[in-house]
Amino acid sequence: MRMSVYLLVVCLALLPQGGEASDPPGCMSPDAVRVAEEALEQINQDRKIGYIWSLNRLYDLSHTPEQGKDGSLYKLTIDVMETKCHITSGKPWKQCEVRNIGNVPVYGECQVSAYVHTQVKLQSYSCTIREVPATAVVDTCPDCPTAENLNEPIVKETANLCLQRFNEESRLANYFTLENITKASSQWVVGPSYFVEFTIAETVCSRETDVSELSRCTPMDCQFAHRGFCSGSHVAREDQFEIRNPGGKRDGLIQDKKPVEVKCEIYEPQASSVEAQAHAKAGSVHTEHQQHNHTHLHPHEHLHSDSPSPDITLSVSQNLGTVVNQPASPRASPAGSSCPGPRRHNLGLRNLRL
Repeated sequence: MRMSVYLLVVCLALLPQGGEASDPPGCMSPDAVRVAEEALEQINQDRKIGYIWSLNRLYDLSHTPEQGKDGSLYKLTIDVMETKCHITSGKPWKQCEVRNIGNVPVYGECQVSAYVHTQVKLQSYSCTIREVPATAVVDTCPDCPTAENLNEPIVKETANLCLQRFNEESRLANYFTLENITKASSQWVVGPSYFVEFTIAETVCSRETDVSELSRCTPMDCQFAHRGFCSGSHVAREDQFEIRNPGGKRDGLIQDKKPVEVKCEIYEPQASSVEAQAHAKAGSVHTEHQQHNHTHLHPHEHLHSDSPSPDITLSVSQNLGTVVNQPASPRASPAGSSCPGPRRHNLGLRNLRL
């Protein structure tokens, strides 16, 4: 009986006393993970080039309550992985698929500062990313595609062929032009196969434009211009390329041509969606642009000026952080409680821990 009383007293002494601060959150804390997830969402929104990142794990954190305030300052180290969604899409990262071992995966880490009260507010970030080395990919998957130099002529030719097919088969109102090639890889199938990803921009040329005029089709300089993101592939041989004009019309025949595959997403301009919301709120009818969607690309001889109208407020990047591409380097062991947290992805790589 005396032993039971002694154990009870010891247990009570170990309980936190009223008014004392609780232990700081660790990497396994749902609250800390929520801060990391919401901070990453804001990082993706702040960036204007590249691909959307997904959270792989919370590696480390520190938590400092603000004196005299209810909020706290979080310093986070998060591990990220590139998804298949381009930044242009504006999609939430949880809706995007992480690149697998056959899609030239990219990984990295970010140092993040965020203020948390009732909501998470990103203060700053510094991120370092890099491609998974081709040796690590081939070691695990010998037949998987590996990265190609974006400036290789065959890469540019493949992107142009894919765009030509898109323009040829598109039912959209205007032609699109190549903006940037964002990723390329190659693989041997029945021949050297090339895979490309690239962004496209709406031009001033309608589908009715004469073929002889297509070389003059410049990107539309307007807040309502549409942009898109494409992925495509082509199995290349010297006698498999054909020459086409920018509209996709054939200028010559080829022998034994393999089909060009392409898939594009066309994104709604931010100005269109904001304007639609403004009109809906005002109960007015937008007579010329009732629907700014990718099945009705307007001809742009319209009344909109190049600058937003007074009732349209466009979000602008605050440039809160930096992103650099460089090889991985050793980093300090985490200091936070229960850190690092568990990984969500590792791609099945044998000799590389992401």
